[in-house]
Amino acid sequence: MQRRGAVNLPLHGGHPPRWLFSRMVELSGALSSVIIEEYSLEEFLNRISNPYWFQAFSCVLGFDWHSSGTTTTTLGALKESLSPEEHGIYLTGGKGAKSRKTPQGIEHAGEIFNLKTKTTEKLVETSKLSAKIDNSCIQDGYTLYQHNFFVTEKGDWAVIQQGLNTENKYARRYHWLGSEVEDLLNDPHSGISCDAMTPNTLNMPSEESKEAQRISVDLINDNPIHLRQYFKRKDNQLLLEDFSMPAHHPVLDMDISDKEFEVLTRAWEIQPENYEELILLQGIGPKKIRALALISDLVYGEPASWKDPVKYSFTHGGKDGFPYPVDRDVYDNSIQTIRDALDQARIKKDDKLKAIKRLDDFIS
Repeated sequence: MQRRGAVNLPLHGGHPPRWLFSRMVELSGALSSVIIEEYSLEEFLNRISNPYWFQAFSCVLGFDWHSSGTTTTTLGALKESLSPEEHGIYLTGGKGAKSRKTPQGIEHAGEIFNLKTKTTEKLVETSKLSAKIDNSCIQDGYTLYQHNFFVTEKGDWAVIQQGLNTENKYARRYHWLGSEVEDLLNDPHSGISCDAMTPNTLNMPSEESKEAQRISVDLINDNPIHLRQYFKRKDNQLLLEDFSMPAHHPVLDMDISDKEFEVLTRAWEIQPENYEELILLQGIGPKKIRALALISDLVYGEPASWKDPVKYSFTHGGKDGFPYPVDRDVYDNSIQTIRDALDQARIKKDDKLKAIKRLDDFIS
């Protein structure tokens, strides 16, 4: 079963009331403890990186079942309830400025879990690469504004991040599971799901785009100055050299200024070894990635993929009263029931350990 993908959600503003959010923190912590204790940390990551399970989990906590706020609020509750010492997992990142502090959060997690320096550095690079892929390499009209990174005491990871489309007022949430991603640039979202596909989506992390990835690196390493021959700016339109088209009909839908072109020159000076290293370079964003992909097709006949990688429950009610208002008594009872079950499970576990100790003492 694939446990990574994405889901589309309508934008909703506002904040959950404090009385509800405090309960969400308690219930999310209790449910997480049950999954981790009964199964494992790996299973918790499996579930949290499944967009369907995450959506159901948000509904159980009592937030809006279908809006963009489920991502922010559910992850906010998990960030407060998950304890590295108790649960063996650390959640860093967040919305806006918090997302940019993710590398520092991962380094802090590495210190808490005593991870090897190389492991921590790889996790930081994975965080940056997953964000660059969903924001720049998959050009589906959604701009990332939220990035959350889970890391366990064993160094396993998962990513949940969300992008905004200002035109259709929708958000798209992306899920990643480290144990199922062998190559972050080769169809990492084979389980994407939502209710609509975006036309003309550049999908560079696709098996169909592998040659375009390779050519993009070669174009840079062969000195990008020669790329200028493929562009000619005229009235803010990009046309082929010595080739005319009707007004407002650019052949290459990309306008790279002289200042932006300097980024390609700096990339050439660095000589990236592969596509992953290329796209992680500072300044290599959607426009440069798109331009290199288009030239790959135009000059070398190696097209990139233009297929959108997307494929096609309530427990306590919702904060806006849909499908019905949150029942506080029922919510509190759910929290207490889970706590009692956890306590009983721990008591039985302690009894088993004591029995084994007594048996060991008797044998000795």
